[in-house]
Amino acid sequence: MHYDLLLVDDHKIMRDGIKAILKFTDEFRVVGEAETGTDAVQMCKKQNPHIVLMDIGLPGLNGIEATTEILRHCPDVKIIVLSMYDDEHSVVGAIRGGARAFVLKRASDTDLLDALRIVAKGGSYMSPQVSDRLVNRIKRGDMDDKPIPGVLEGLSPRELQVLRLVAEGKTSKEIAVLLDLGLQTVRSYRKTMMKKLNVNNVAGLTQLALAAGVTRFGPGTLPVV
Repeated sequence: MHYDLLLVDDHKIMRDGIKAILKFTDEFRVVGEAETGTDAVQMCKKQNPHIVLMDIGLPGLNGIEATTEILRHCPDVKIIVLSMYDDEHSVVGAIRGGARAFVLKRASDTDLLDALRIVAKGGSYMSPQVSDRLVNRIKRGDMDDKPIPGVLEGLSPRELQVLRLVAEGKTSKEIAVLLDLGLQTVRSYRKTMMKKLNVNNVAGLTQLALAAGVTRFGPGTLPVV
């Protein structure tokens, strides 16, 4: 049996490298490629692949947010997150978002294939460097889990998601497309956030978001929905 695979990465050279690795096995068949999280969600809805290899650092809808959206529509899809970074925020965010595995981009070909095979059979996998680091940090009791800034504590997970995109300069229409929401729904979120945060316009909302450091959080630090 072979497994259908969707590759999601905004760098073609990375996708080509993964395809080159997969040429040495007939277990996995690449049925699609996407450069953005939004495209990945749409392609999963249409193709329903067995596995998605998901880059974490995507523009707009990041890999963790895309993972959550895919699983909302296609709960049987198994997702492996790929990342250049091994910080605990990214790892924990990916697992909380529903990923079955977390693989570093600097991992060996063997590690990637091991992850694919284990996940395909229903298991979970984490790159050895990542698991060792997390275990050591847990033993030391110094997991640095940054809290949401106090000023933002009253916002819902979806509002925080919208807020991040607003702070990055996305329009309501762009946010609606990225999060697969109606335009009026996005506008309603913005209006509600402005009321909760006591600001009068989008500029004030953006300034507050930037001051709170929303866009400086690593992937997965803000809640995913």
